[in-house]
Formats: sequence, C-alpha cells, structure tokens
Amino acid sequence: MNNSGRRAMDIALATEARAMYANLLSDEDKEKLAALLEGEAKALLLRLIDADSEISNTLALENFIQGFRLGMRLAMEGLDEAEGVDRA
Repeated sequence: MNNSGRRAMDIALATEARAMYANLLSDEDKEKLAALLEGEAKALLLRLIDADSEISNTLALENFIQGFRLGMRLAMEGLDEAEGVDRA
C-alpha cells in the first residue's frame, strides 16, 4: 500500500473513531458536565473539548483535501480522454 492509500485509511479510521466518540457525549451533556465540575477537573474537560474540536477541524480539512485531489484526478482524466492522451 502506498503512502496515499495509507493516509486515506488513517483518515477514515480517525473519522470513524471521532464519530464513535461524538455519540458518547452531546454538546448539551458536555455543558452540563462542565457546570458540575470545578478547578482542575473542569480545566481538563475543557481541554478535552478543545482537542476534540481541533481533531474535527483537522479531519474536515483532510477530507476536503482528499476530495479535492480526487476531483482533480477525475477532471484530468476527463480532459485526457477528450484530447486522446493516455497517461497510464
């Protein structure tokens, strides 16, 4: 498996893991939990929420990049077929 395939599989696994985590606590549950906690426990929860947001943003960007690359490959293939070019 090449690096591109491995990276796509890593992104898919990370996306699936995040989706499983997201189902554990809703935003409302996170807010309720934050209201109940104090001090270091509350700071830790807020760091976890921030990390989750960062992971979500990174995965969204990675998914966009993968989709954009796929779209460009399809466009190039379509242009090549129209021009009769074989890039295999």
